[in-house]
Formats: sequence, C-alpha cells, structure tokens
Amino acid sequence: MRDVHVVERDSAPGFAGAVWRETRMDPAAPFGSGAMEGDAAAASRPGGLLTRRAGARMPGCGGPVGPTVVFLYSHDTFGLGHLRRNLAIAERLLDTRQFAVHLLTGSPVIGQWRLPPGLHVHPLPPVVKTGAETYKAREAGQSFGLVKGYRAALILTLALRYRPDVFLVDHAPAGMNGEILPTLAMMRRDMPQTRVMLGLRDILDSPETVRATWAEQDIPDLLDHAYDDILVYGSRALFDVAEAYGIGGAAAGRVRYCGHVVAADLLLPGNAGAPPCWSVLRAAGRKVVLVTAGGGGDGFALMEAYLRALPQRQPASFHSVIVTGPLMQPAQRAALAAAAGGRDDVELVDYITDPLPSLRAADLVIAMAGYNTSAELIAARKRAILVPRPAPRAEQRMRARLLAGLGLVRAIEQGPDLAADLAREIPAALAAPEPLPETWAQLDLNGAERVADHLAALAGKRQDVPGSAWEIA
Repeated sequence: MRDVHVVERDSAPGFAGAVWRETRMDPAAPFGSGAMEGDAAAASRPGGLLTRRAGARMPGCGGPVGPTVVFLYSHDTFGLGHLRRNLAIAERLLDTRQFAVHLLTGSPVIGQWRLPPGLHVHPLPPVVKTGAETYKAREAGQSFGLVKGYRAALILTLALRYRPDVFLVDHAPAGMNGEILPTLAMMRRDMPQTRVMLGLRDILDSPETVRATWAEQDIPDLLDHAYDDILVYGSRALFDVAEAYGIGGAAAGRVRYCGHVVAADLLLPGNAGAPPCWSVLRAAGRKVVLVTAGGGGDGFALMEAYLRALPQRQPASFHSVIVTGPLMQPAQRAALAAAAGGRDDVELVDYITDPLPSLRAADLVIAMAGYNTSAELIAARKRAILVPRPAPRAEQRMRARLLAGLGLVRAIEQGPDLAADLAREIPAALAAPEPLPETWAQLDLNGAERVADHLAALAGKRQDVPGSAWEIA
C-alpha cells in the first residue's frame, strides 16, 4: 500500500517563513480522507487534506461521517506553556487515529518545536504580552490593531474552511484581546453542530483578579452562551476553579476537572538511552542541578541570582546546567555567559525542545512555577525548587505555595535575597530524601488522556467515559 504525502502549510504577515508539518500515512487508515468539496487548492495537493469532507458531522448529528476535526486554539502571547499543553493534548488525540487535529498557534518558536506527526499547524502572527491584559505586535514597527485584525480574520476563515467538529480554546475564553469572539458568534449561528470547549489550567490568577477581569470582559455571559464544556486541567481537590472564579449559571454544570495535562512520555518508564542536554563528561560524576525558566523570556533574574549563589572562589560540588530558553533576549544570554565564563562547573544551553531526558537525569531542578513545568516535575518525580514569577499574575506564587504545602517541592519567592536563599536551599534539597510514592500521587496527571477520551466519546468512537473518571462541579 503506497503512502499518502500530506502537507499542511499556512503563512502569515510578519511570520518568518511558513510553518508546516509533513508526514506519510496509510490511506486505508481511518484517519485519512479526501479533500474538502470545493477546495481546489487542497485537492491539488498530493493525497489531499487530512480532514473529512465538507458537511461531515459527528455520529448522531446527521450527514456523512469522517474523521472528527478538532481545532486547538492556543494564543501563545508569552512563554511556551500554552503550546506545550496543546501539543500534549494533540498527541493523545492523534494517537487514537480518530481525529484530524489542527493547531492554531501564535507561538514564535513553533517552527523549532518537536511536533506530533500528522498535526496541521496554522501559525498566527505573534504578539507579546506587555501587561496583565495588554499586548503589542512582536515585530517592531507593526500595528497591533492590524495584527489582531489579521489573526481574528484568519481564525474565522479557517473555521469556515474546515468546519471543525470541536473547537477547544486554551485559557482565554474570548481569545487574545477578544480575537475569537467573531468565530464564536459565527459558530453559534452557522455551525451549531460544533462542540465549543474551553480548557483552563489549574490556576489563572487570584480569585479577586479573575472575577474582576471576567466581569469587565463579560466572560460569565460568554461561558453561559458560547461554551458547551469547560475542561479544567487540574483537580478540584487541589484548587476549585469553579468556586474560586465564580463560574455559575448554566456554565457551572459544564465544568469538568480532568487532571493535570502532561506529555504522554512523562508517564512512561524512563528511557535510559536518551541523553540529557548537558555534557556527561563535564559533569564528571557529580550531581547535576538543572536551571530552567521555560521559554526564558523572564528567566534572567532567576538565572543571574543562581550564578551568584554558587561558590565564587572554588568549583561547586555539583554540576550546574542553565537552559536559557529560546525567548531570552540575546543581551541577557550574553550577560549570563559572561558571568559563567571560566567556570568548568557551569554549562549554558540555549534551549531544548524535549525536556524529558534532562528532567529525568537531573538530581535537582530549579525552575519557575509555570503550569507545564510544575506538572512535568511531579510526573518525573524530581526534587525541585520553584521560584515563581512575581508578576503580572499571582498564578505562579499560588501554585508554588500549594505544591510546597503538599511536600512536592520547595519554594522561594523572588526578592533581593534570592541568591542567598538559593545558596541555602540547594545543598538542603540535594541532601533531602526523596518524597514517598504516595506524596507524588497527590497530583492527578491523566488530563490529556481524559480530554481525548471525552472527545472520542462525543464522536461516538468509544463507550462513554465512566463517571468516576471525572469530577463534575
């Protein structure tokens, strides 16, 4: 049986090159299908589009049936957390071979990332968060209004072109600065069969801040009228999102707590053959402390303080590996390189797209308290010191305190004494015994699997998910 060559390609103004995914798939597999009716450009591609015919619907909705088309919207205005969370979900969906998955992302590093085979990527022009609810175009000289307008039009056009069965929105109910509101309105009017879902991480911000922001943006009404499901990527026992943020009315009955979302590989036994990101020769048998701040856009203060925390007149008894991240400013990266210059016990790495081997191989991880990083550390059962981002949201501080209270991590607040705090905590963390298995088990990490099961149940491909697997608000 010959393979089908599938390419999905989209470009956007101001984006450095088109992002695309390429794979080969068996046309007899249940995942494949022909081009959409009326899409001459798609039909001209070798093998056509990896999606169902126009007019195809979920079983039970009437009309012809094909692969369930899922849109994952990830606004990605800062860091890598939204991207990594959506990729974890996409990978689980694609593994079932029941879905055609499209990722709409504003990440500026999507072209450098390891992506699941078969994923369609539609890049949105990248923007940068400048405050809690303010943004600007990432590329200098571009009008934010024009960039936002293009993003909104592109999202609407893609929805009309592919007519998704599921539209899963990550984190922002109205999208970046309200950019998906036209699409949500169009779906309710012209595509009522589309299941519209909101995926929320465990903690967004302080309850008072979220309630005030949502009230200002009319989010409670939007949740009532635009969304069929609200999936919380966390556990109600650890943080009751519905109660904290005042999700009431019709939306309250649509809240499902599905557990934290991590990549599938993190839940599998370790792969001893996968090398970490550092030089084992340079580590020379010493314990390794891995320092990371996700994308690195705001990681400089942590990493600079870490270097000052190391012994200054002699090598440390451990090997330090600092992953600066793809979003760190070049001048900041250069300053860290200068501060680490001449030290054989410090190794700087620009960035890694697969953190799993390094997380597993490290003896201690020092990181900020982002959703993905925190969940990955728990999944890898790794000693960790979390240094949460101090602003603009309280999210990371709240998460670090919660996890520290459970005995899963140590937590240090950023402040003028950060270097001294790190110098004190690092030896203590390295010497401390590992938490017991029941301690690690306090965090439910099966979120991606439950999301995939829920969507498969809706598509009629599997039996309904047992009620015990979900926590219903």
